[in-house]
Amino acid sequence: MPSSMFYLLFLLPVFSLAEVTNFTKCPQFFFGGLNTIPTILKDPFDPNRYKQICQCLLDQNGPKYYYATLYDTKNKIPVYSAYELNHATVNRIDRWYVEPQLDAGNIMCMATQSNIPSPNQGQRQALNSDYEGSGYDKGHLFPVYHTHNDATMLATSTLTNAAPQGSSFNRGQWKKHEIDLATLLLKNCIKAFIITGVIPGNQAIGRNVRVAKYYWNAYCCLGFNGATSSAGYMGPDNNGNVQKGTVNDLEAELQRSYGQGFNVFQGLC
Repeated sequence: MPSSMFYLLFLLPVFSLAEVTNFTKCPQFFFGGLNTIPTILKDPFDPNRYKQICQCLLDQNGPKYYYATLYDTKNKIPVYSAYELNHATVNRIDRWYVEPQLDAGNIMCMATQSNIPSPNQGQRQALNSDYEGSGYDKGHLFPVYHTHNDATMLATSTLTNAAPQGSSFNRGQWKKHEIDLATLLLKNCIKAFIITGVIPGNQAIGRNVRVAKYYWNAYCCLGFNGATSSAGYMGPDNNGNVQKGTVNDLEAELQRSYGQGFNVFQGLC
């Protein structure tokens, strides 16, 4: 991305950084396209609770999508974000955005909080102020370390891609896991797709933004021999570590936690 365009995005954040739509606009972030979208949770009491977001930036050619997020507007944290793994060293800039459409804003893309009507701010999503003084980090689901350019890095800096995460875990074992996972997959895969999510706990910060009890992710790797492989991870355990298992193991835990069936890759990886 030209530096002038990158600068323009900061000056004019009302341009498209995310779009509340459905995953049909961004199937490329699921290894098998629309056939392998993870379970989209349902709430029988609030059919509008879970929102599918195609996260994108607007350049001179229109919106360019970078990953996909299923967002829980009741707990005000994502359920998961899905992306294709890439990695290069980029400079991190934490300028956090929100999604106006979630709180009755009239802008069809991610922007600053000022683009949400004042009475509605924070009703269905987290705000920066919810984290202030909480002692929790804004834990990226699609992490900066798994990005490869400035535009992708910027696209991850949205509160619809973050959940309150204990700082020691975020900066310790989970960070190590993100690095180790990238090393493994970049060495062994032609392409690798990752789903990262959270399981909400009982604690909340700010205006009832639910703290993540567990972070989890799973990968689908297309190997150089054409075969696929996968694994699932969850943490922290009682010792603050990340545990590895099969995708089936992870799905069983997600089913117990969410109280409904949960498929990460629809059994196809």
